Amino acid sequence: MASRTEEFDLRFAGLDQWSDADFLMALWEGQMRAVASVGPILQDLAAAANGIARRLGGGGRLVYVGAGTSGTVAWQDAKELGGTFGWPEQHTIVMLAGGLQSAPNEFNGAEDDTDLAARDIQQNDIGEHDAVIAIAASGSTPYTVRAVELARERGALTVGICNNPDGSLIKIADHGIFLDSAPEVVAGSTRMGAGTAQKAALNILSTLVMNKLGRLFDNLMVGMRAENIKLRDRAIRIVCHIASCDEGRAKDALSQSDFDIRIAVLVANGHQVSRAKEVLGLSNGNLRAALEYLD
Repeated sequence: MASRTEEFDLRFAGLDQWSDADFLMALWEGQMRAVASVGPILQDLAAAANGIARRLGGGGRLVYVGAGTSGTVAWQDAKELGGTFGWPEQHTIVMLAGGLQSAPNEFNGAEDDTDLAARDIQQNDIGEHDAVIAIAASGSTPYTVRAVELARERGALTVGICNNPDGSLIKIADHGIFLDSAPEVVAGSTRMGAGTAQKAALNILSTLVMNKLGRLFDNLMVGMRAENIKLRDRAIRIVCHIASCDEGRAKDALSQSDFDIRIAVLVANGHQVSRAKEVLGLSNGNLRAALEYLD
């Protein structure tokens, strides 16, 4: 029997001959259903985020595992953590079957390679301090399932997200999460509904994890890396807002702090850079805790 993501939905029989308007409406409605599928699993995501944050707060690494579209979605989420939240790249691992630079035939075929999964787990020395987020639309991708099995054996926390209620990932992961986004409008095209649901779920999950690690203050990205003009301007506005200071003072504080927003806020409040770094370190990088400490 085909998995949920492979079912043929007879509502879309004759899709290839529909008008453009009806065709696009069907795809749009499929995307809306995909996003809506995240709502019922918010508590599951919260539980997973708490577990992940505990591992990362203890010095562990965040490991993303996937293949095909799911792996690419995972890679995108991992790639954005550094710039958005200042999460260190050395604490992020992406295990993508076949790798991003592989040819299409190799990329697709690699998802069946369980030996490759074992090698990747071994080479990255995945262990008890790490948290693994594995994603597969079917929930049964051999590479992904094997990686989770081995990671869990080695003591890592495992989160498995899939779009099939019978997916193996749900059963073998510490946190098994089912996204009810399928069947697809274009049968089996999990780059559509399943991929959208996965992207939304990962955005929510990783943002909550980063918040628990002190990378936000209010709704502001205080861990952000100010690496271009737009982001430097944003950093100035953030420091002005939190420190209740003018733009000149914010710029000076950021200059002294090498544009580290959290340190700059403390400097703008009248503290030396060395003291700001010390207190921020004692507060595990949490700006709110550092401000309360210095109050």
